[in-house]
Amino acid sequence: MISMDQARSTLKRVFGYDDFREGQKRIIEYILEGKNTVGIMPTGGGKSICYQIPALMLQGVTLVVSPLISLMKDQVDALHSLGVEAAFINSTQEMGEAGRIVRRAEEGRLKLLYVAPERLESEWFRERAKSLPIAFIAVDEAHCVSQWGHDFRPSYRAIAPFLKELEEAGRPRPLMAAFTATATPEVTEDLIRLLELGEPELVVTGFKRDNLAFAVLRGEERRAFTLNYVRERTHQPGIIYASTRKEVEDLCEMLRKAGLAAGRYHAGMSDEERAHMQEAFLYDDLRVIVATNAFGMGIDKSNVRYVLHYNMPKHMEAYVQEAGRAGRDGEPSECVLLFHPQDILTQKFFIEQSEAAPERKTHEYKKLQAMIDYCYTTGCLQTYMLRYFGEMSDETCGMCGNCKDERESIDITTEAQKIFSCIFRMRERFGVSMVASVLKGSRNKKVVQYGFEKLPTHGEMRHLTEKAIADLIYVLIAEGYLQLSEGQYPVVRLLPPAAEVLKGQRQVTQRVATSLKPKAAGAVDQTIFEQLRLIRRELASKAGVPPYIVFNDSTLREMAERMPKTEAEMMLVKGIGEAKLKQFGEPFMAFFRQREEESARLDAQEEWA
Repeated sequence: MISMDQARSTLKRVFGYDDFREGQKRIIEYILEGKNTVGIMPTGGGKSICYQIPALMLQGVTLVVSPLISLMKDQVDALHSLGVEAAFINSTQEMGEAGRIVRRAEEGRLKLLYVAPERLESEWFRERAKSLPIAFIAVDEAHCVSQWGHDFRPSYRAIAPFLKELEEAGRPRPLMAAFTATATPEVTEDLIRLLELGEPELVVTGFKRDNLAFAVLRGEERRAFTLNYVRERTHQPGIIYASTRKEVEDLCEMLRKAGLAAGRYHAGMSDEERAHMQEAFLYDDLRVIVATNAFGMGIDKSNVRYVLHYNMPKHMEAYVQEAGRAGRDGEPSECVLLFHPQDILTQKFFIEQSEAAPERKTHEYKKLQAMIDYCYTTGCLQTYMLRYFGEMSDETCGMCGNCKDERESIDITTEAQKIFSCIFRMRERFGVSMVASVLKGSRNKKVVQYGFEKLPTHGEMRHLTEKAIADLIYVLIAEGYLQLSEGQYPVVRLLPPAAEVLKGQRQVTQRVATSLKPKAAGAVDQTIFEQLRLIRRELASKAGVPPYIVFNDSTLREMAERMPKTEAEMMLVKGIGEAKLKQFGEPFMAFFRQREEESARLDAQEEWA
C-alpha cells in the first residue's frame, strides 16, 4: 500500500509544500486505502490536491469530471507548469484531437484526464473509455448531481451508468471521490445515493475561511459606494457580482468612465468576448470584473482581494461559492454584500418565472428566506454560514462586519412586543408587508377589508415608516423570533422565543452593523513585493500563462520575507517545488542576489565616506 510518507514526498517534490492540511491528509489517506470518499471543503481549501496527489501515485489514469471548460484548461495549464502529464477533452476540440488524447491515456502517457460530465453521455467516449486503465475517478463540484443542489446539471446523473457500463465490459470498478464546497447535509446524502458511492468516508473540513472578512451593508447608495470602494483598491484584483445584464453593463461603464481597468461578463456576450474578458482578468490586464453569476464557477485566480455583491444572491450556496473566490491564496480579503429590500422581490420574480416544478419552487423559496435572514442577522456572519451548512458552532469569527461593530446594542423589546402582538391578533395569516401596514396605521383597501383598523395594535408604530417596520420584522425573523411559511406568498408566524418576549421574560436588542475592518496583511516590504510581481508578470507573459500559475501572491510574500538567493533557499518557500524552481526560479534568485550586491556596495561607500 502507498504510504503517506510517499504522498508527502510527492507533495514537496511536485507542489513545493511541506505537508498537507488536516482535511487533505484524511481524504488522501482514505483514497490511498482504496475507499470511496466524499470531501466537503471550503472554496480555496485545496480540493484539487486531494485528487491530484493520488492520481500521481496510483497506477493508471485518473478521470476528473469537471463542469467548466475554463476550469479544465486552468488546471491542466497549472499541472503542465509542475511537470505533470495532464489533458482535457471538451466540446471545443475536433474528434481527431480528442482521439489523440485518448491514445496518450491508453499508452499510459497521461496521469490526469479532465472531462465534462456531458462527455460521459457520448457513445464514442464511453466506448473508448473501456480501453483506458482508469484507476480513479474524481468528481468535482459534485453538488451538481443533486436537484436540491444550487447548480443542478442533469448530465452529472450519467456518472453512475458510466461506471456500470465499465463493469459490464469487464473493467474493474474505479475508486471514486466526490468533492464540493457547498453541500448541505440534504445535498450530501443525495449525491452519495446518486453517485452510488455505497458507504463512503465523509470528510467535512468546515466552511470557515479565516482570511475572509464578511460584511452586509444595508441602506448604502450602491453606485456611489461601489465606485468609492473600487477606487480605494485600484491595484487589487476584485469581482463585482450583479443580478442582471443591464446592471453589469451600467456598473462597468461607470467604472471605466472613472478611469478604472474594468471588464464585464454575462451570458448575453459572445463566447469569444467572454473568453477574452476572463483571460484579461486572469492575466491582470483587468483589475476588476463586473459579472452576473455566469462568471466564475471554477475560476482559479488565487489573488482576488475582494468580492462585492451589488445585489443579494438567490441562496446561501450561491453566495458562499461566489464570495469564496476571494483570498484563495490565504491572504486577507473582503466579501461585501450590498443589500436592498428590492433584491427580495427580484429573486422571488426569478423563482416564479422559472419553469421548475412546484416542489422545486417551494424549496427555492425556503433557500431564499435563509439568504434574507443572513442579510438581517446581527450575529456573526461566518457562524450563520457554518450553521446553515450543518456545522453547529457558537464561536464568532471576530472579523466580520457584525463582529467588528463596536456600537452599543439598542433595546427594541417594546417594538418587538408590538409586532408579536399584532401578528398574533392577525391570527398568523398574513405576510410582512400587511403586518407593517397595520402597525403603521394604514387604512388601505386590504386593511379595511379584514377589519384590521379596529385592532388595538393598529397604528402602534406610526412613528416609523412601513419600510422600517418591515426591516425590523426581517431582523426578528433572522434572530429566530419569527418564521415565514414556505411558498410564493409566505405568512409570518410566531416562534416560542416570541412568547417569552410577550411575557416579559426575554429582552430583544438590535445593532445596525456596517463597519468593515479586514485583517491587515503581514508586514512585507511592499516595494519588494511589487518588484516580484513585475518579474512574475514578465515570466507569465513569456510562458503564455496567467501570473498566478508562475507563483501565487502568498508565495511571493514569503519570498519577499526570506529573500532566497540559492536553490536550497528557494525550496524552503511554500509553493515552490522542483519543476517550478527549474522553470521560474532563476530570475527571482538573481533579483535578490542583485539587491544583496547593491546593499553591500552602499555599505562600503558609507564606510569610505
